[in-house]
Amino acid sequence: MSIYDFKVKTITGEWLDWSAYHGKVVLIVNTASKCGYSSQFAALQQLYENHHQQGFEILAFPCNQFNDKEPGSDAEVKAYCEQNFGVTFPLLGKVDVRGETAHPLFHYLVSEAPFHGFDMLTPNGKWLDQFLREKYPDLHAGDGIKWNFSKFLIDRSGQVVDRFEPTVQPLELEAAIRALL
Repeated sequence: MSIYDFKVKTITGEWLDWSAYHGKVVLIVNTASKCGYSSQFAALQQLYENHHQQGFEILAFPCNQFNDKEPGSDAEVKAYCEQNFGVTFPLLGKVDVRGETAHPLFHYLVSEAPFHGFDMLTPNGKWLDQFLREKYPDLHAGDGIKWNFSKFLIDRSGQVVDRFEPTVQPLELEAAIRALL
């Protein structure tokens, strides 16, 4: 099994043609444009520009499951991300990423790359860990996606290589991306 086994829709409602991604390194991210972590869009765009020509792709899946930080329609999300963050990488249709309503792709990603905890040596890691434990213990428990901007790195054969939590900044992934390119 690989990411190519799942049907996903683009933000404009067409089925994604996975053949365009075969043989490429892919970063899958659940996003929310109104989230405190939305500043990561700029760094994701920079990663995309830095490595796209070498076979790197980003697939962003907007999600409204975490504090209603992606309330708009797909068209509104697309316009907002392009206008406010300069996003040129593909945006997919809004999906749920955890729980019974989660898109099957995200069930697969989580099963292949379980939660390993937050980096407690960083202030952001400590903060998000404490925030979830206190406010959303159900989100903190288990291997499910914890918050917006969880990232899954996929190799050229469509296999999950690693998972990075929201507190990991996109540019921190550059060495891992280069290693797969």
